[in-house]
Amino acid sequence: MPKRMQLLTPAPMSLEAFRQALAANPSLGLRFRLPTGGLTPIHLHLTEVARVEKRFVDCGGTIRTEVSARLQLWTADDTDHRVGCAKALQVLGRGAELVGSTALPLEVEYDFPLLTVFPVLGSVVEGQERIFLLGAKHADCLAPDVCVPKACQPGAGCC
Repeated sequence: MPKRMQLLTPAPMSLEAFRQALAANPSLGLRFRLPTGGLTPIHLHLTEVARVEKRFVDCGGTIRTEVSARLQLWTADDTDHRVGCAKALQVLGRGAELVGSTALPLEVEYDFPLLTVFPVLGSVVEGQERIFLLGAKHADCLAPDVCVPKACQPGAGCC
């Protein structure tokens, strides 16, 4: 019987890698590419820099903690507004003490069309813009050995 192939998921970019990418080209504009391929508007606002800590118990009873850095983006009617790489570095600097570690994985919160959290996976330079690539987050069972019956494991043909 062939083994089940596991798809690889790119690791989120760290806050430090994000900061380094901004600093490499401070004169560039800043945008984000959504998982659908579309881009955020050039007139977005960077409204928050946060440290997000989530303590929870999974369905198997294990207590877990997740910590990340999160940026909130907002688009207003102010189409003349621009947050370039240099301005984003300034905003990150204001939140550095609050966020603490720059090794934290980075996420972006954006209305798409509802408030959605995206991991930041990398960046590219296109023309005069630094574009950060956003991935998708998916729910998953963290304790499949406890809450998924053995007969219904993926690949068993029952689910």
